[in-house]
Amino acid sequence: MSRLPDLWRIVAGLLGLTAVMIGAAAAHALHDTQAISAVERASNYQLAHAIVLMVACLIPGRAAQLSRWCFVAGILLFSGSIYAKYLLDLAGATKFAPTGGILLMLGWLSLAFSSQANAK
Repeated sequence: MSRLPDLWRIVAGLLGLTAVMIGAAAAHALHDTQAISAVERASNYQLAHAIVLMVACLIPGRAAQLSRWCFVAGILLFSGSIYAKYLLDLAGATKFAPTGGILLMLGWLSLAFSSQANAK
């Protein structure tokens, strides 16, 4: 039996955990309202997609596998670039956010097709 589904669940759980941690840190440690808003938004997106990633672990097939990869890459690029800008003071980091957003959208699209493909 493959351990890969277990690995996906671990990744989803760690992404959920870090989303909550970063959201709390932003609420308590940041003082700039724009930074607080941006980091909280990024952590909310990360948390939502970590939950969907956990659900996607239950769906077999190539489209679901693609959606999982898109969600992880999208979280890293979208949320990660916002974290890098506001928590690490890397001003140009957010240039990766649009690519991350597109990957999140592709993850949803792929997930929709995976559900349809498995229904047949």
